[in-house]
Amino acid sequence: MKITFIGGGNMAGAMIGGLISQGFSASDLYVVEPDESRRAQLSREYGLTSGAPDGALPASDVVIFAVKPQQLRQVAQALAPQLNGALALSIAAGVRVETLSRWLGGYGRVVRVMPNTPALVQAGISGVYAAQGVSAEDRAAVDRILASIGKVVWLKEESEMDGITAISGSGPAYVFYFIESLQAAARAQGFAPDIARELAYETVAGAMKLAAQSDDDAATLRIKVTSKGGTTERAINAMDNSQVRATIIAATQAAAARSRELGDELGRDTEV
Repeated sequence: MKITFIGGGNMAGAMIGGLISQGFSASDLYVVEPDESRRAQLSREYGLTSGAPDGALPASDVVIFAVKPQQLRQVAQALAPQLNGALALSIAAGVRVETLSRWLGGYGRVVRVMPNTPALVQAGISGVYAAQGVSAEDRAAVDRILASIGKVVWLKEESEMDGITAISGSGPAYVFYFIESLQAAARAQGFAPDIARELAYETVAGAMKLAAQSDDDAATLRIKVTSKGGTTERAINAMDNSQVRATIIAATQAAAARSRELGDELGRDTEV
C-alpha cells in the first residue's frame, strides 16, 4: 500500500511511526510538508522520502490529508487533479465528507477520521465515517492504517462525528484537567510538587489499568471503593453536591455543539 501524507505534523508523525512499527516499509510512505526542517526530521527518524508542496504527488493508493482544517480547502483544490483514483482520507477536524468531496471536484472515495492525541503513543481511538463511494476494500485499508495508532470505531451517520469529537477527540484534555486538579489537591494537602505529581499520575494510571482489566463497569468499580460512612463516600458526596457529573456532560455537549458549528463554517462556499 503506497501512502502519501499531505502535512507532516504531530498526528501524521504518529501515524507514520505506527505504520512502520506495524511492518510498513518507509519506501511506501511519502510526506508533503512545507517546512524544510520538519521534512528533514521525518526523513532522519523514519527513513522516508518527503517533498515540498510544489512538487508532483507520487502514485499512491491512499492520500491522507493531515493539514489544519482552515488550510484544507486550498490544499484539496490544488491536489484534486493529482489524486488519480487514490482513497482520500482526512483527519482535519470539522471538515465533513460532503465538503471535502466538493473541494476535490466531486470526488467519491473520501473517508473522514477523528483521531485523538494518545495516537502519539499508539494508544488512540479513531472515529471514522466513509462516503458512499468507499468500498469494502477501502474500509479494510483504513482499518489497517488506523490500527497502527490504536482502535477504530466506524460510524453509521456522520452526525455522530460531533459526539466522537466531544468524547474521544477532546476527551484527553478532560483527563489531563482531572490529573492537573488532583495534583493541585495533593499540593493543597502539603505534598511537595514531585510527590504530588507522582501521586496524581500513578493513581490515574493504576485506576485505568484496573478498569481496563476488570469485568466490572466503572460504576461498579467506584461502588467497590466507596465504603459506607468512609472517606471516599464523603468525597463523592462533595462532587455530587457540586454537580461534577452534570458539568462533565454539559462540557461534552458544548464541545459537540462547537464541532457542529465548525462543520457549518468550514462547509460554506466562502473562505473562513
